[in-house]
Amino acid sequence: MADEIRGQILTPTGWLRGCLRHATQIASIEADPSAPDDVLVLPGFIDLHVHGAGGTDIMEGGDAAQRVARLHARHGTTTMLATTMTAPPEHIERALQGVRSAMAANAPDAADIIGVHLEGPFLNQARLGAQPPLTVGGTIEQVQHWHGIAPIRVLTLAPEIPGHLTLIPQLVALGIRVQAGHSAGTYDDGLAAIKAGLAGFTHLYNGMSGLNQYAPGMLAAAIAHAEFAEIIPDLQHVQPGAIRAAMRAIPRLYAVTDATSATGMPDGEYMLGTQRVMKCQSCVRLAVGDSLAGSALTMDQALRNLVDIGLSPAAASDRVSRFPAEYLGLRDRGSLSRGMRADYVVLDKALQLQSVVLAGRQLSLTKGASHEVIYA
Repeated sequence: MADEIRGQILTPTGWLRGCLRHATQIASIEADPSAPDDVLVLPGFIDLHVHGAGGTDIMEGGDAAQRVARLHARHGTTTMLATTMTAPPEHIERALQGVRSAMAANAPDAADIIGVHLEGPFLNQARLGAQPPLTVGGTIEQVQHWHGIAPIRVLTLAPEIPGHLTLIPQLVALGIRVQAGHSAGTYDDGLAAIKAGLAGFTHLYNGMSGLNQYAPGMLAAAIAHAEFAEIIPDLQHVQPGAIRAAMRAIPRLYAVTDATSATGMPDGEYMLGTQRVMKCQSCVRLAVGDSLAGSALTMDQALRNLVDIGLSPAAASDRVSRFPAEYLGLRDRGSLSRGMRADYVVLDKALQLQSVVLAGRQLSLTKGASHEVIYA
């Protein structure tokens, strides 16, 4: 017998007042005029840039990735990439081993970790942001070694660093999506990287050379040529007008949280890799200096923020679910239709999360959350 959810269901062709039936996969979506119109059913969120949550950092290794995935699942993230920091090789390997263990465990109450976003150490010292000054030049041998520990799905590098332009097609051949980030490169560097196989841009606007009419930088290459790029819609990293400008230029701009161990925690001091960071309300900054250092964002809040700056819930859903799935070529998730994984979220009219279902399993949310899932 299948479970079901009734309400306003966001399908690939638009909203349908109906009933979605599922086991681990969606069995059917059918119209039902009697379904409640104040229950919104959206695809589960897909976050391709997650450093931590709940006081835990991916770089800790061990069961850190699983603990991080549990907290993000309770905020509607059903699929995620565990994201590393620039660090000594042995620290990166420890983190990757932890991710591999989390993927093997496949905890039923945690977001599905499908691999790694390797952010660093192949970055430009001039655009470190909150990354520590431990950058190195990238080699295919090093990436192959790490890739053998845990699958690297996305890799951020500075394409202007000597040797990185020729590295890009080698990484693409491994099935890795290569992104430009923490880069001081010029527009021409960015264009050359795109021609070499660069697929996206890491936290657009942040950690990259900008858009100057006399000396266009990496941002200019993204605005002029990118099909995909990630952006952090916490309204701290990028102001609403700049987000909307990027949306007009980059067709499949998608949201990431860049969440740190401070996510879901009270104000105070936390760790981002080896860096001490301070959370104050919704903002996370380095404890020494004033640089933004990741975020305390969750994907349900990212959805609400996008709606607050003028997007419809359906358009916002594309940027937290469909576009990241398309970017990674995930054909079994990111939208709601027959045969897809039963990954979905249930929200009320205020876009407050009421229920999360991951591969057909309803997750336990914070105290007081209600749900509309009916068990047959």
